[in-house]
Amino acid sequence: MQVKPLVKALMIGMPLVLLAACSSKPTPEATTAQAVEQTTSANTGADTGATSGSSLSADEVALLGTRVVYFDFDQSTIRQDFAAVLAAHGKNLAATGAKVTLEGHADERGSQEYNVALGERRAQSVARVLMSYGVASSQIDVVSYGEERAAVNGHNESAWSQNRRVEIKY
Repeated sequence: MQVKPLVKALMIGMPLVLLAACSSKPTPEATTAQAVEQTTSANTGADTGATSGSSLSADEVALLGTRVVYFDFDQSTIRQDFAAVLAAHGKNLAATGAKVTLEGHADERGSQEYNVALGERRAQSVARVLMSYGVASSQIDVVSYGEERAAVNGHNESAWSQNRRVEIKY
């Protein structure tokens, strides 16, 4: 029986592809899926390079899916309902060494300059919380868009409340 050329090429090429895939280095910026996979490995006892004290619980792993922190009107203090979310992100970032960008936003009320400054204060508040969990400042980039990138268009409290935020971008 004669082996077809395509099958022969696959039999030779597949091991080379697998070898090349295994030798590549991960990018410094981990995606959430990678971070969750690393954290899950840590919880199951596999070696992820993280210290044993940095493993996340199943609840904390689930919280990594929350990537937006909302703020009260004209405030840059972290609301209590986001403390656990930021704890999970802080522990994950400290364990993985991933980089993150914190994008600060404000609603449309106030001057453009004021809203850019408010977005910056909000992002810096999130950064301080993350650093309290051992995240290095070199892992965090802070940017403020003020009112320029609204999540929801509208001129009412419902829209404004969704625009007062910091987005966590891995």
